[in-house]
Amino acid sequence: MVAIYNSFTRKKEPFTPIEPNKIRMYVCGMTVYDFCHIGHGRVMVVFDMVSRYLRSIGFDVLYVRNITDIDDKIIDRANSNNESITNLTNRFIEEMNEDANALGVLPPDLEPKATEHMKEIIEMISQLIKKEHAYLGSNGDVFFNVGSFNEYGKLSGKNLEELRSGERVEIQKEKNDPLDFVLWKSAKKGEPSWPSPWGDGRPGWHIECSAMSVHCLGSHFDIHGGGQDLQFPHHENEIAQSVCSTGGKFASVWMHNGFVRVDEEKMSKSLGNFFTIKEVLKKYQPEVIRFFILSSHYRSPLNYSVENLDEAKSALTRLYTALKESNSNNVGVDKDYLTQFNSYMDDDFNTPKAISLLHEIAKKINRNEDKIHEESKILASTLKKLGSILGLLESEPQDFLKGKNSENKDDVDTDHINDLIRQRNIARDKKDFEKADEIRRQLAELDVTLEDTEDSTDWRRS
Repeated sequence: MVAIYNSFTRKKEPFTPIEPNKIRMYVCGMTVYDFCHIGHGRVMVVFDMVSRYLRSIGFDVLYVRNITDIDDKIIDRANSNNESITNLTNRFIEEMNEDANALGVLPPDLEPKATEHMKEIIEMISQLIKKEHAYLGSNGDVFFNVGSFNEYGKLSGKNLEELRSGERVEIQKEKNDPLDFVLWKSAKKGEPSWPSPWGDGRPGWHIECSAMSVHCLGSHFDIHGGGQDLQFPHHENEIAQSVCSTGGKFASVWMHNGFVRVDEEKMSKSLGNFFTIKEVLKKYQPEVIRFFILSSHYRSPLNYSVENLDEAKSALTRLYTALKESNSNNVGVDKDYLTQFNSYMDDDFNTPKAISLLHEIAKKINRNEDKIHEESKILASTLKKLGSILGLLESEPQDFLKGKNSENKDDVDTDHINDLIRQRNIARDKKDFEKADEIRRQLAELDVTLEDTEDSTDWRRS
């Protein structure tokens, strides 16, 4: 049985879906006004891994990941760029999809946009006002009444009185309580707006996710996920809005992936340690980044550093090297290894242990001198199958080892490398070892490692 750490209860619990064999999962997606950074990459990879694994053990998963295409940051960026909001958001949706595809992230089943669900947003706010959980402020904005929801703060473990005493912002006279948050913002000059019973305006960020998740999955669904930074106030506010508007349960399980740190410091633009996915892809193959993300447990902090990425590259190279000479096509899977793999993944998606099992299989393959023996074939097939459940080892081994699936296409000139190897082999045949060694040094400068056999010379990226 799958056990998942539930952020709401703060413990690992056996997971039982609401409907047998069906799982409905909602994950907070990107606010599309800039390039995705490595933290966004972690969210995408983590919940892609979760959906892949749950499907691999027989669940019918409906995976929803939203797009926030209207909010303050989007409006500010569009104005500073002197471009339309639609042009800005469409451009960065394309960039986001490009990054996701590079990292092996499968598209979600549904990807709702906030601007396409104004009807549902307005209906939910209307229900909250009707049930006296929301009110119209003196400035024309609609606010959620935090004091009307007794369980507010339960997800994040925050106490309302402590939150109030810690408020440092100026008291806003249009709100009844400094903790109340906006559901609908009245229209401002030059900003996009939609008609509503409370006048033209646009939604607050929190209500968007509540309305989209309930619309796509129903008022009570299985898993709600996102980054740890969203736990408060975003997810806390989602729970309050959704429960108060529908009168029932919201998400059964809350999953949060840990923060990304850079050289053990919090990643932030102000510290100058902020990396976009595109920047990292210029230096590392996409699968190396995915492997690096999955090498840490999803709830743990992920420390981004050159050393850790280099280590991930070396580790993934060892797995592909084990597959290089083994025929893994159309043969079975070792059931004992599959059972062990599933036991690790059933334990709150423990990808570090699952990956350690992949290395154990690779070592066993390497110990077999006869790579075409039936045992080696089954081991290679098992390694490839288990890797694919994590979205790994899906390239041809030679392509990965030669860097052919690198995003930096100019970094790999296969024809030039093969020509140098040909020249070296000619020099060796003529016993011109000085020239052969010089060519080998040239290849080493190109990060190419040679592997000589009796009949030929193969190569891979160092």
